[in-house]
Amino acid sequence: MRRPERTSHEEARVAETLKKGSRVTGAARDKLAADLKKKYDSGASIRALAEETGRSYGFVHRMLSESGVTLRGRGGATRGKKAASA
Repeated sequence: MRRPERTSHEEARVAETLKKGSRVTGAARDKLAADLKKKYDSGASIRALAEETGRSYGFVHRMLSESGVTLRGRGGATRGKKAASA
């Protein structure tokens, strides 16, 4: 799996200044939500975004949900009925 690359110096700085557990409010929260949404829509996983920003999985999931993102399914193997082979 390929990691998303940081596109600017500013994104790296935002990730460094947002320490795990610190409260994110106002304009910083809006910017972080927009950045997370853009990266998630580009294919990054929630776990990858959490690792990149130093935040928890739950925090990133909540930020994406608040941003109105349609979250992807988990993927992987499923246990549904097998398709009939012809």
